[in-house]
Amino acid sequence: MVAAVAGLDAMLKAADVRLIHVEKRLGGRLVTVVVEGSVSAVEAAAEAGRVEAARVGRVKLCEVIARPHEDVMTFLKTG
Repeated sequence: MVAAVAGLDAMLKAADVRLIHVEKRLGGRLVTVVVEGSVSAVEAAAEAGRVEAARVGRVKLCEVIARPHEDVMTFLKTG
């Protein structure tokens, strides 16, 4: 969880992105963070977040999905 927070902090500071979803599994040992913004902003934020999170803990996956389908977004956006 600490690595996810550090990575998210770096992501939000690195580019014009907005947090839309956080999911915790295994008692916070596996955390998914989803942000949205322009493709270039999300790519820059993802790289900054990956680097910072890796300094604190382990990063399993860092992926950018450009223009996801609206049906996918309904699962990701939290109220």
